[in-house]
Amino acid sequence: MRITGISTHVVGTPWRNLTYVQVHTDEGLTGVGETRMLGHTDALLGYLGEAAANHIVGSDPFAVEDLVRRMKYGDYGRAGEIVMSGIACVEMACWDIKGKALGVPVWQLLGGKVTDKVKAYANGWYTTERTPEAYHKAALAVVERGYRALKIDPFGTGHFELDQAGTNYAVSLIEAVRDAIGPDAELMLEMHGRFSPSTAVRLAREMAPFRPAWLEEPVPPENLKALEKVAAKVDMPIATGERIHDRIEFRELFESQAADIIQPDLGHIGGILETRKLAATAETHYTLIAPHNVGGSVLTAASLQLAACTPNFKILEHFNDFADAEIKKVVKGAPKVVDGYFEVSHEPGLGVELDTDAAAEFPQQQARFDLWAEGWEKRAPKAAAK
Repeated sequence: MRITGISTHVVGTPWRNLTYVQVHTDEGLTGVGETRMLGHTDALLGYLGEAAANHIVGSDPFAVEDLVRRMKYGDYGRAGEIVMSGIACVEMACWDIKGKALGVPVWQLLGGKVTDKVKAYANGWYTTERTPEAYHKAALAVVERGYRALKIDPFGTGHFELDQAGTNYAVSLIEAVRDAIGPDAELMLEMHGRFSPSTAVRLAREMAPFRPAWLEEPVPPENLKALEKVAAKVDMPIATGERIHDRIEFRELFESQAADIIQPDLGHIGGILETRKLAATAETHYTLIAPHNVGGSVLTAASLQLAACTPNFKILEHFNDFADAEIKKVVKGAPKVVDGYFEVSHEPGLGVELDTDAAAEFPQQQARFDLWAEGWEKRAPKAAAK
């Protein structure tokens, strides 16, 4: 079997473009992969066009390791977010083809499943007025839908510092959310790399009474010494890793012992097997994995294949029940959350199919998402840019 070509399909919303890549073969099997780029979609498409000619066409889709190695190192330049995201889409699609050809789900090819269901946490649910009352109502709707975990960044446009008025307001939002979801649901606290170490530590202590399940990206991701400083001073798990695009770059993070939970994005770090390798390394450091997942249903399905066969998998992020829920229709067999969990699929490959006709109903947009703009949490860029 050989790869004869690839096709790309961009599903657009105002705040995110989702790029789907279909890999076609000379035996009629087609696989699909996905990533979500912010502000770099055209660059990704350009890279994939060159990679198709230089590396992909003519390759054996079963030889995943060889294709990934050639795409990553065969152009000599160091692979960053765009290259690793392109690799991820093609890699997922090759696993999809391999599973379909053999009649088994991808998790069966990676060691077999260790769980039948995967806990989900909701994100994108707080696209409402930024008041305690509105957040209480929105959070209540999340748990009424069956979720037992959700995530929120309550810090507005905070950058390095957050004054006392902003702090008090953030506390009021989290207090309202905790009241709505009850004492047993997990509440993930997102900081989006906003703060200096001292501010992050102070805010973590302010939030401690509401028992966050983790503190996510408390400081910008480039300086691990800053993260170590926070980890040493807060009494809650630290999560980070969505903006690391090469598993090798996690080495220093593991050595520092600064993170309790890593959050690689399968769509940015080279795909399923690259993330499985990373998860195995994390396991040797007693670290859990909870992938970043802001994509659509193909990326979710790929993440669930990883979850099924990974002993140290904690939980999976899910946007698509709340933000742009209509895009789920572009994928046949889209994973669903029932009573707070995804069921592990037993269908061959990734267990999903891209509906290209439905995808065409959501053309690419000039998607923009600015975390420093007022109103960013509504994920409506035109309003946020005022």
